[in-house]
Amino acid sequence: MGIASVIFLVLSFALVVATLPLLVELLVLTGAALLPSNLKSENTNGKNSAVGFRLAVIVPAHNEEALIGRCVRSLLASRPQFVKVFVVAHNCSDNTAHEAERAGAHALRLNESSQSGKGCALHHGFLTALAEGFDAVLVIDADSIVSANLVEAARNSFRSGSQAVQCRYEMLAGGSNLRGQLMSLAFMGFNVIRPRGRERLGLSAGIFGNGFGLRREVLEQVPYEARSTTEDLEYHLMLVEAGIRVVFLDWAHVVSEAPVSSAGASTQRARWEGGRFRMMKQWSPRLLVRVLSGRLRLVEPLLDLLGLPLAFEVGLLMLALCLPVGWLRFYAAAGFALIISHILVAAANGPDFWEAMKALLVAPLYILWKLWMFPRIWRASRSDAAWVRTSRDASV
Repeated sequence: MGIASVIFLVLSFALVVATLPLLVELLVLTGAALLPSNLKSENTNGKNSAVGFRLAVIVPAHNEEALIGRCVRSLLASRPQFVKVFVVAHNCSDNTAHEAERAGAHALRLNESSQSGKGCALHHGFLTALAEGFDAVLVIDADSIVSANLVEAARNSFRSGSQAVQCRYEMLAGGSNLRGQLMSLAFMGFNVIRPRGRERLGLSAGIFGNGFGLRREVLEQVPYEARSTTEDLEYHLMLVEAGIRVVFLDWAHVVSEAPVSSAGASTQRARWEGGRFRMMKQWSPRLLVRVLSGRLRLVEPLLDLLGLPLAFEVGLLMLALCLPVGWLRFYAAAGFALIISHILVAAANGPDFWEAMKALLVAPLYILWKLWMFPRIWRASRSDAAWVRTSRDASV
């Protein structure tokens, strides 16, 4: 075997090792998402099955005066009893707290320059809710609106025994921006199709930072000490390690808009994907040890953690197609078929299938943009990377 053959063989196996975790995830979870649900959608309008169960809604906010009122009004639209909305105005230099109170929320002013990031705001809100005796907390981002049944759906799920919940979290494209629509499509796959598949299989759905809820017993058992730039992923890993499953509430949704500006999109992707790389480096060995010791339910969270962002996955599969290795080309072609199937399922569950298909026209440019951003993403994966707020594109 010549040197060139050895190099191609090593590179081929490296490409398989890098791309296989995501392909396994997509195969299993997309397939499971197509299975019939064992649970009936809950129409909570007019129901009062959660009487007496006190729920605190925590809204972390940093300079969100333009959008916080809309968010609070959305949460209080049905005015359910036993619910209180806390807005944590975290290191704000605007009128976020005042606008929150005008809309009917209780503002918690947290001004600590040494404490930055969403995790600090959530920790403060959770401690306040626990001190006031609430039975559970629900987290909603300040730039979001919720469905009329979301609060009651969460309360009813807690009353039926759920320890943690994640509502359906969708990100809608603003305007006619094709990149935003493509991000919305990717969001549908990551935040709806994949957790739906996990729910069908009885696995933990995941936590996506917006629309998730926790019982007080969970917060007492696993305190919210996550402080990374992807504190939601970090805390979910803490939960699954502790044996706590997050239930997916597919019938109750929270919606926010994808950033339209290039600066907003770049900041958001760097924070999310850099944070995931950081969690991959920190948690993969730890989860692997747990799996090898017999905790097989941690296999899926490990595969999820090792899965590359879809744009990088496509780039590596394209490289695999270019190598003169027959079996690797077959593997790459099968991988592309699987990714296309996953995208079609995600598009079919979105608001407009054909608009999603049109957005795919800019996918090659999007992949190049992601590759160009890789140095910034890698910098965001460092342990000392600071949490950076995504600039908002909308106002009310």
